[in-house]
Amino acid sequence: MNPNSLPNSTTRQTIFAACLCASVLVANSGCNRLAARRTTRTPPAAPAEEVKAPVKPAKVDPIVDSKASVDRANKLKEQGLLDIALKEFENAIVINPKMTTAFLGIGDIHKERGDTAKAQVQYQKAAEIEPANFDAQYNNALTLQQLGRFADAIRAYVNAVWLRPDDFNANLNLATAYLQYGEPAAGLPYAKRAVQLKGNSGPARFNLGAIYAATEHDEDAIIEYQQAAELMDLSPELLLNFGESLGKVGRFAEMQNTLEQLVRVKPSAVAYERLATCFFRQAKYEEALTNFRKAVELDAKYFPALNGIGVCLLNKWLQSEKQDMDSKYEAINALRRSLQIERKQPIVIDLINTYGG
Repeated sequence: MNPNSLPNSTTRQTIFAACLCASVLVANSGCNRLAARRTTRTPPAAPAEEVKAPVKPAKVDPIVDSKASVDRANKLKEQGLLDIALKEFENAIVINPKMTTAFLGIGDIHKERGDTAKAQVQYQKAAEIEPANFDAQYNNALTLQQLGRFADAIRAYVNAVWLRPDDFNANLNLATAYLQYGEPAAGLPYAKRAVQLKGNSGPARFNLGAIYAATEHDEDAIIEYQQAAELMDLSPELLLNFGESLGKVGRFAEMQNTLEQLVRVKPSAVAYERLATCFFRQAKYEEALTNFRKAVELDAKYFPALNGIGVCLLNKWLQSEKQDMDSKYEAINALRRSLQIERKQPIVIDLINTYGG
């Protein structure tokens, strides 16, 4: 190499300095790139949150849950908390619309509150849901009977008796419903069955006697009434029926004693009219007229007693050889008053036409 081409010392120092600067720059450049890499490095991701499985709703069992509501309702009802119990029964039906016992519970609350019509609706729903449920059929029949719907009550009682042939109340009430419906003969087997099931029941004996009387078996009726009188309090109904049957078989003295006891226990227009009729059949006309008048005093519109007054006074007029005109006029007036109250009385019309001139 040509020595002249080499740089002098000053020049070499300058070159060295330049190289040093370049070296530093290169080094700094590396540091800067390292710093840049450290600055722009993606921070480590936060730990992923634990993914939880969705919470499943508690499984609803309509039978179990509705039964629990009914159990709570029954306890509330026993405590006298009827409003809350009613809501609990209704909640049971929301859970399970075919919960028979809930409908029965609601019916019981309405019946306890004296709302027979509302109770009947609930009992009927229970019977429709579960026809083989005796309580539903029986309570439906009982409320129908209390509402005077005797034909419907009979159908429901027949279902109840079919489910429990030996149920005393079902047989007794079915017989009574037939009697109320005007078909006593149809009720006779059930009335007999009730007596067979509970022979010491005064009401059962009385009911059988009433059905015997309605079917014109008054001798049998008297036997049952006598049995009933020994087993239960002497109610006005029993005394009245007993007296009627005694009169139909001609036992007027016993009829009189029975009806005199009745007017002492519970005087009424019907009782005095029956007693008056008893006197009339014994040809005791003055006693008959007196008691017919007492009947009208208690009920001015009781037309059978007005008829009795008319007949007694006509008889008195005839016995006076038609001289007692006051008795005749009063008799015709009484018969006319009776006819104004009840127009369908052909015999009374004949009497007025015959003697009213």
